[in-house]
Amino acid sequence: MATQTLNIALPKDLVKRVDILAKKEYRNRSELIREALRVYLQDRQEWNDLLDYGKKVGKKMGIKSEKEVNKIVYEFRHGKKAS
Repeated sequence: MATQTLNIALPKDLVKRVDILAKKEYRNRSELIREALRVYLQDRQEWNDLLDYGKKVGKKMGIKSEKEVNKIVYEFRHGKKAS
Protein backbone atom coordinates (compact mmCIF):
# COMPACT_ATOMS: atom_id res chain seq x y z
CA MET A 1 0.00 0.00 0.00
CA ALA A 2 1.44 3.34 -1.04
CA THR A 3 1.23 5.97 1.67
CA GLN A 4 1.21 9.72 1.80
CA THR A 5 2.10 11.80 4.82
CA LEU A 6 -0.44 14.37 5.97
CA ASN A 7 0.02 17.15 8.47
CA ILE A 8 -3.13 17.86 10.43
CA ALA A 9 -3.86 20.06 13.40
CA LEU A 10 -5.86 18.54 16.25
CA PRO A 11 -6.88 19.96 19.62
CA LYS A 12 -4.48 18.90 22.37
CA ASP A 13 -7.22 17.11 24.32
CA LEU A 14 -8.08 15.01 21.26
CA VAL A 15 -4.43 14.08 20.72
CA LYS A 16 -4.23 13.04 24.37
CA ARG A 17 -7.29 10.80 23.96
CA VAL A 18 -5.83 9.30 20.76
CA ASP A 19 -2.56 8.57 22.52
CA ILE A 20 -4.31 6.93 25.49
CA LEU A 21 -6.41 4.68 23.24
CA ALA A 22 -3.49 3.89 20.94
CA LYS A 23 -1.44 2.77 23.94
CA LYS A 24 -4.30 0.58 25.21
CA GLU A 25 -4.63 -1.03 21.78
CA TYR A 26 -0.86 -1.40 21.27
CA ARG A 27 -0.93 0.86 18.22
CA ASN A 28 0.73 4.08 17.28
CA ARG A 29 -1.11 7.31 16.47
CA SER A 30 -0.97 6.78 12.74
CA GLU A 31 -2.45 3.29 12.94
CA LEU A 32 -5.28 4.44 15.19
CA ILE A 33 -6.13 7.50 13.09
CA ARG A 34 -5.89 5.46 9.87
CA GLU A 35 -8.35 2.89 11.25
CA ALA A 36 -10.70 5.56 12.60
CA LEU A 37 -10.76 7.30 9.23
CA ARG A 38 -11.29 4.02 7.36
CA VAL A 39 -14.24 3.12 9.61
CA TYR A 40 -15.69 6.63 9.30
CA LEU A 41 -15.49 6.57 5.50
CA GLN A 42 -17.03 3.08 5.37
CA ASP A 43 -19.90 4.17 7.65
CA ARG A 44 -20.52 7.28 5.54
CA GLN A 45 -20.59 5.19 2.37
CA GLU A 46 -23.08 2.77 3.92
CA TRP A 47 -25.34 5.67 5.00
CA ASN A 48 -25.10 7.25 1.55
CA ASP A 49 -25.99 3.93 -0.08
CA LEU A 50 -28.96 3.57 2.27
CA LEU A 51 -30.16 7.12 1.56
CA ASP A 52 -29.79 6.58 -2.19
CA TYR A 53 -31.82 3.38 -1.91
CA GLY A 54 -34.51 5.20 0.09
CA LYS A 55 -34.71 7.93 -2.54
CA LYS A 56 -35.02 5.32 -5.28
CA VAL A 57 -37.82 3.49 -3.47
CA GLY A 58 -39.54 6.76 -2.61
CA LYS A 59 -39.45 7.82 -6.23
CA LYS A 60 -41.02 4.50 -7.30
CA MET A 61 -43.77 5.06 -4.71
CA GLY A 62 -44.40 8.59 -5.97
CA ILE A 63 -43.16 10.27 -2.79
CA LYS A 64 -41.93 13.74 -3.66
CA SER A 65 -40.87 15.28 -0.36
CA GLU A 66 -39.61 14.57 3.12
CA LYS A 67 -42.89 16.00 4.40
CA GLU A 68 -44.72 13.16 2.64
CA VAL A 69 -42.33 10.63 4.21
CA ASN A 70 -43.03 12.08 7.66
CA LYS A 71 -46.77 11.85 7.05
CA ILE A 72 -46.51 8.19 5.97
CA VAL A 73 -44.39 7.34 9.01
CA TYR A 74 -46.81 9.14 11.33
CA GLU A 75 -49.80 7.33 9.86
CA PHE A 76 -48.03 3.98 10.11
CA ARG A 77 -46.97 4.49 13.71
CA HIS A 78 -50.32 5.80 14.87
CA GLY A 79 -52.60 3.77 12.66
CA LYS A 80 -54.42 6.85 11.42
CA LYS A 81 -54.25 9.64 8.89
CA ALA A 82 -52.25 12.75 9.74
CA SER A 83 -54.18 15.99 9.62
